Amino acid sequence: MRFTIQSKAPNSLARAGTIETLHGIIETPAFIPVGTKATVKSVATDVIENKVDAEAVLANTYHLYLQPGDEIIRKAGGLGKFMNWSGPTFTDSGGFQAFSLGTVKGRGKKIVSEIDSLAVSADGGILPTFANSKTKEELPQARGNGEVDSETMMAKIDDDGVTFKSIIDGSEHRFTPERSIQIQHNIGADIIFAFDECATPGADYEYQKKAVERTRVWAERCLDEHKKLGVGSLKLESALFGIIQGGRHEDLRKQSAQDIGAMDFDGFGIGGSFDKDDIGTAVKWVCEELPEGRPRHLLGIGEPIDLILGVANGVDTFDCVAPTRLARTGAAYIYPQPRVGLGSSSGKTRINLLNAEFKDDFDPLDPTCDCDTCKNYSRAYLAHLFRAKEMLGATLLSVHNLYFLVHLVKRLRTAIIEGKFEEVKERILKDFA
Repeated sequence: MRFTIQSKAPNSLARAGTIETLHGIIETPAFIPVGTKATVKSVATDVIENKVDAEAVLANTYHLYLQPGDEIIRKAGGLGKFMNWSGPTFTDSGGFQAFSLGTVKGRGKKIVSEIDSLAVSADGGILPTFANSKTKEELPQARGNGEVDSETMMAKIDDDGVTFKSIIDGSEHRFTPERSIQIQHNIGADIIFAFDECATPGADYEYQKKAVERTRVWAERCLDEHKKLGVGSLKLESALFGIIQGGRHEDLRKQSAQDIGAMDFDGFGIGGSFDKDDIGTAVKWVCEELPEGRPRHLLGIGEPIDLILGVANGVDTFDCVAPTRLARTGAAYIYPQPRVGLGSSSGKTRINLLNAEFKDDFDPLDPTCDCDTCKNYSRAYLAHLFRAKEMLGATLLSVHNLYFLVHLVKRLRTAIIEGKFEEVKERILKDFA
């Protein structure tokens, strides 16, 4: 992998560049669609390449390990060949899902708390993980004395890794830093991530500090295993990115960035859950500490404002399931539309086609958008598809939402190169304020 910075925005951390991989070039900054299980949900790979104009996809190590299994993907020739994608590929480490999904019991029941899962640390502490998830699953319940029934807890974190139960059949599995790297080498993506511990922003300072130290130690172990394996099992070289943690604490974020930034990683991922205000603070703290000449990826972030602020604070690539997840519920990103006969904007930047107002609305989804969905189908038709529970609705809306975010970031890239970043950034922020 080779990263080149082509242009920088004055008075900003924003930069435009290229990431060269064995399977093609990613022009940065870039939004990377998520293909969790080797598929971007409901959208074929040729559409992702030719209609969405995305340059890479990211798949999920945890899910591919459980199904179909990393050995099957290795035998198929690697992730790209397995899913018929010829461009660059990413895989995450699987840690986030092992910690969060592995803890869930009572799938399908109504949620009983804002926190969607629990994990138990080696010292017996109960750790809320990954708040703000949209899952509809019941929480494991802790006893009043802080202990957790062993039948309830489905994941346990210790200094060596995490033991968890499969969300498919309940079987027990073990991820360590070494095992994560071995699995990712089998999957064979161009860019892979070190195994880390992602604690919720709500975890107290002392636990965040422990998670940062554990992430540092695991990063060293991931690097050692990556170098030990050398060329991946597919005889293709994977670039390894280290991950920065630290929650919402400036000293921990900076310490993590300094520690991981000093290691021999090809690039860096910025992990952890973020509130809206964190993109302009925690991300900046990290990017100011990281080496300038290596790419930075912001994990799991995809709302338009977050992308804009991420680019402004030095992020090169992003991934998020939001565009396709929202599409499956009938929700679409749009730019604010001018009101007929008025000089003002409607102010809406997201609409839901299940709302009654769209039943006989024959305008394009977003008249300013050049995606195939907006060029060929009306809001009324899309609304009909969702009301009729036709699968095509999710596909067409996924194409639009993906195109919207991919091209929003491409617009920012062009602005950086043309020296107009601040002007364009402020204009878009005003649209989405």
